[in-house]
Amino acid sequence: MFNFSSHLQYIVFSIFLLLYALLLSGNVIIMLTIKKDYRLHNPMYFFLGKLSFIDLCYSSVTVPKMLLDFLSSRKTISFNGCITQLYFFHFFACAECFIFTAMAYDRYVAICNPLQYSVIMNKQLCLWMVAATWAIGFVHSNIQTTLTMGLPFCGPNNINSFFCDIPPLIRLACTDTTMIDAMIVANSGIVSLGCFLSVLISYIGIGKAILKIKTVEGRRKAFSTCASHVTVVTFFFGPCVFIYMRPSKSFQADEVVMVFYTIIAPMLNPFIYTLRNVEMKNAMKKLWGRKT
Repeated sequence: MFNFSSHLQYIVFSIFLLLYALLLSGNVIIMLTIKKDYRLHNPMYFFLGKLSFIDLCYSSVTVPKMLLDFLSSRKTISFNGCITQLYFFHFFACAECFIFTAMAYDRYVAICNPLQYSVIMNKQLCLWMVAATWAIGFVHSNIQTTLTMGLPFCGPNNINSFFCDIPPLIRLACTDTTMIDAMIVANSGIVSLGCFLSVLISYIGIGKAILKIKTVEGRRKAFSTCASHVTVVTFFFGPCVFIYMRPSKSFQADEVVMVFYTIIAPMLNPFIYTLRNVEMKNAMKKLWGRKT
């Protein structure tokens, strides 16, 4: 957990509270805008709405407890509470990986096969992709949690992190964790690396298709529809690879990286998608401007 002086602790608490408030309000506004504006009822915004919901849940698993810890002199959590936090964190993180993959496939079909887009990306396929996202998240988090709970913990009981995650918990086990480490890294690697490679393959196809567009305006428009997604994917997968695709050895940068992908990246996602998306900006101006 972060160690600050009492004065600095309140300043950091205020910053994190502001970031969390921006995260909640930004994602809620995106979800409401997509729901209320019929022009945004298409696969691209359908997946964006699901991403906003997952971002909201994903950060809410860890941030409220962290904010309470900043105000409390005793920073404690029960073992069951710790395992529950770990379970839901990995559930929503895995779901986010696959939502990013679904969004990349959606952009691939839109740019590489635009005439068949409405046929391929039909409502049924979109629903099946979202259902698969939740199902895989459920399986992944169950595997990770079961492997972690099977370890013997006999002290110390101080977690070197601001939330219960697998790497800091494994370091508390009083047994050889080499095999468990390898299994957890393999499981995380299959999810994160598999999703990343799927996204990469999609964008290689998209890049080839964009280069074939003859007009500069056409290439610019095609690129702008993908730029936001590429940015948030980079923000998400970069820290995941750093934290989970290596043995559970502690690095000084771990806590900074954890803050980035649990608070800052989910908070930035709504701004990245709205500031770079003309349709979303126009819909928000029309809907929320009229209400105010």
